[in-house]
Amino acid sequence: MSGNSSYETSWADQWDYNPDPAGYHNKDSSSNDSTAKYKQKLGEGVGKTKQVASTGFKKVKEGTSVGFNWIKDKYQKTTQKN
Repeated sequence: MSGNSSYETSWADQWDYNPDPAGYHNKDSSSNDSTAKYKQKLGEGVGKTKQVASTGFKKVKEGTSVGFNWIKDKYQKTTQKN
């Protein structure tokens, strides 16, 4: 007797002539529809996350630029006085 996979009959199934209570389930269209919905929502969420991250990065970049310019101006004012 070869290995027992889910598609072969087991030792007990050889003498059991009643049908299995739970049949094999194939993928049906309803599971594909729900999968497509989740993928769409996930894609929308990722798009929103990228947009928020991009906006946040731009704000940090602008703030850093303003801060460095302020420090540069302060440094130049103190060096010109000396």
